[in-house]
Order: sequence, then structure tokens, then C-alpha cells
Amino acid sequence: MKKKLSIVDIANALNVSKTTISFILNGRAQEKRISAELVETVMKYVEEVGYKPNSLAKSLRTGKSNTIGLMVEDISNPFFASIARLIEERAYKNGYKIIYCSTDNDTQKTKELIDMFRDRHVDGYIISPPEGIEEDIESLTKDGMPVVLFDRHLPNVDTDFIEIDNLFSTYNATRHLIDQGFKNVAFVTFASNQTQMIDRVKGYQNAIEAAGLPVLIKEILFNQKEELIMNPLREFMIQNTNIDAILFGTNHIGTCGLKIMQEMGKNTPTDIAIISFDDYEVFELYSPPVTAIAQPIDEIADNVISVLLEKLDYHSASTKLKGVILKTNLKIRKSSIKASA
Repeated sequence: MKKKLSIVDIANALNVSKTTISFILNGRAQEKRISAELVETVMKYVEEVGYKPNSLAKSLRTGKSNTIGLMVEDISNPFFASIARLIEERAYKNGYKIIYCSTDNDTQKTKELIDMFRDRHVDGYIISPPEGIEEDIESLTKDGMPVVLFDRHLPNVDTDFIEIDNLFSTYNATRHLIDQGFKNVAFVTFASNQTQMIDRVKGYQNAIEAAGLPVLIKEILFNQKEELIMNPLREFMIQNTNIDAILFGTNHIGTCGLKIMQEMGKNTPTDIAIISFDDYEVFELYSPPVTAIAQPIDEIADNVISVLLEKLDYHSASTKLKGVILKTNLKIRKSSIKASA
């Protein structure tokens, strides 16, 4: 295997100090009063031998890697994928590249990924955090690393965060089903103590209790494997035959719910009305189209990267933390409209 050239190799070949070579390659030749002739000689040689600088070594010298670590629950999920794409586009225009990864909502995996990003000297972190990483986030902020959380936050950790009004979103969606005349409205969600999921449950409960209707909540353990979501959901629907409407707490559960509906021969909204959190194309193409709580993807991405870039600006004296709460849009489609309404 061919040995990768280093600054020392270039210095030895040209009989020039490695410090001088480093200044030239880092664009500091004029500052250090290095002659134009020497700069030309070095750059010509670098081009001839195809030298490429070690990005990690460069980050150690300059204190910047121009990379951002983006950690989400599941990068294949349409919600996170859409936000990640927009963040990447904006970051690139500002001279930064993004390193993606999925945490799978796994605390230990997230801790290991944070360590990996530390080793790579990323300049900032964008995280949709699982439970149990408070100490890791605090360690980052104590070390002066910019951290922006999104989709949810950690109540006992002081960080910038961007999220939506989860409580009102599910309250509003549940209220819509009640106004349509549905009496046994269930809420199916992932079992979680994360802030966004707690608020979604509260929103549903507030609307149901205000209407004097029975609370029907099914919490399912988070898993990437659909069958491990569908099995408990199937059992819940078989055991509760009186359910006439379901609000799904995430689009992942929502798509699983639609599959169970088809499997059981249930029609929507005739047999069971449906609303899902997080809108995307599948819900629009489904027959009938599915009512969904649409998150403001563009606004979320724009706020996340704007806040982080502000923190990364070494000339910015702003230390005030930002907590941004954005509104959602309930896109009403045929799956939640009662035929007689």
C-alpha cells in the first residue's frame, strides 16, 4: 500500500522547514512574509505529488474541522431525513459538512456516537436526544461545544432547542375527532419519557377528559422492526372492538396501524377514523387520504442550523440560550371525516 505523503515528506523533499510548509498550505504565507517564489515552488510540488492534507491533523492545528455532527433517532425516517437534508444544504453553503448517524433511541449507542464525534473534532452538535444522556450533553457544553437539540429537549440541561407545540398538536387533532362525533378515541404511541412524547399524551388526555370520554392509551416499546410494533398494536385493536377512531403518536406507528387495518379488513373512516402525527407522501397517496399533523420541516431545519451557526461564529458574543416552539398544521383529509358529518 502506497504511503500517504505528510508535510514532513514535502519539507524533506524541498529542503524547507515543515513549519514553513505548514504556513504555506494553511494560507499564511503572506502573513509570515514567505516569498512568492517559494510558495509557487511548494504549491507546484504539492500538485505534482498529489498531496492531500490530513483533515484530522489540520483540525488539531486550526481548532476547526468545519464539520457538524447530526444525531437523529432514525435517519431513514421521512421526518428526520427531510430535516437532515435541509440542514446539510444550509450548512454546506456556510462552509460546513454534516456527519449523520442514527441513535435508534439507544442511550449507550448515543454515548458512543458522541465520543466518536469528539474524536473527530466536530465543531458543533445537532441532536434529537434519547433519555439518559444528560451528563454527556452537559460535558459537551462545559467544554464550550455548541449543542442544539431538536424535536425534544432535556428538561434539566441548559441547551438551545427547537421543537413544536406537541401538547396543542395532539389536543387539536383529538378535538377534531371528537367534533366529528367519535366517542371512543384511542391514542397509540411509543412508551417514552421524552418531552415531546409526554406532551403528546397530555394533549390527547386533556381533550378526551374535557369531553368526558374514556381515555384509551396504548404505549408500545420503540423498535425499528415493524413486526414488534404491529404485534402489540394488533392485540390492542382486537381487545378494544369499540374503538371508532385512533390518533397515532408518530408516522412510524401510523404506517403500522394502516397495515393492521388492512389485515383486519377495517375501513377508514367507516370502521375506524385515523389521524397520524407527522405528515408525508404515503398518507396523501393512501385511499382514503390520511389526516395528519404536519410539522413545519423547513422552519425546524432553518431554526436549528441558524442557532448553531450563530454559536459557531467566533465573533458572536451572544451566550443567551434559545428555546424555539413552532406551530404545526392539522391537514384534514377523508380518513378522519365521519360519513354522516
